[in-house]
Amino acid sequence: MIYTVTLNPSLDYIVEVEQVTLGELNRTKNETKFPGGKGINVSQVLKKLDVDSRALGFLGGFTGDYIESFLTSHGIHTDFVRVDEDTRINVKLKSDKETEINAKGPNITEGNFESLKAKIRELTSNDILVLAGSIPSTMPESTYEELVKLCNENGTKFVVDAEGELLKKVLPLGPFLIKPNHHELGDLFNTVINSCEEVIPFGRELVKQGAQNVIVSLADKGAVLINKDLALIATSPQGNVKSSVGAGDSMVAGFIATYEKTKSIDEAFRFSVAAGSATAFSIGLCTREKMEGLLPQVIVEKSNLRGE
Repeated sequence: MIYTVTLNPSLDYIVEVEQVTLGELNRTKNETKFPGGKGINVSQVLKKLDVDSRALGFLGGFTGDYIESFLTSHGIHTDFVRVDEDTRINVKLKSDKETEINAKGPNITEGNFESLKAKIRELTSNDILVLAGSIPSTMPESTYEELVKLCNENGTKFVVDAEGELLKKVLPLGPFLIKPNHHELGDLFNTVINSCEEVIPFGRELVKQGAQNVIVSLADKGAVLINKDLALIATSPQGNVKSSVGAGDSMVAGFIATYEKTKSIDEAFRFSVAAGSATAFSIGLCTREKMEGLLPQVIVEKSNLRGE
């Protein structure tokens, strides 16, 4: 079973108005709401690919109830730890400019964290755990490290989709997959990366530091996969980018789903790129049909660069 962890989920409230006038009454043109959080996005895309997962994390209050009922109504298994305060609401205000107001989220107690760790201790070597997104301000900075150490004790594969120090700290623990974009990769090494070829030496360094597979996305310039045996470069499908939100989560889901079915790194990478692009070309998360429709455009080739 695949398990996803979202430590600070949200109810995302999307509001469209013609124009925002501060200090006056503004009426909406369109509005919608849906669950937010990187791990939750991964679970949703996995379901679209007919792969079951179980969503873990923390939920509370009426907003938490909405998220849980949304996921279960879409056939996604949940096993969240309930907390005392409401799950946060993030407001996305769309007008001539886009404005976001993100709440800080509920207080997560030590007891709440222990409850989550108890669930992860039950995982086995047949499971995969996906850790995605930020850590709530009320939780220790070592949260990811503590969770992946439990995975190592159980022999559970784990995937980390995070950036900066969060990512650095888990590398020595051997993540099965990490997926920084080229900006995040550049930040890790204090440089600027503009091409797939420039990714390879830095990706190899992350493999030396402990990552088993590294996928780096470069938007319309393509994507790169690096592990100890190979470096692959994929073209990106052409299309009209409507929103990048959830594209990285879709890449993670596409890779895991395909790898679990085929055990082929090449094929998993190819589907990963198609899944990320399908979400970028959509409002909301991708559909299976759009992913499969983009697959013929994803050409994967082995790099001739040694990167040494």
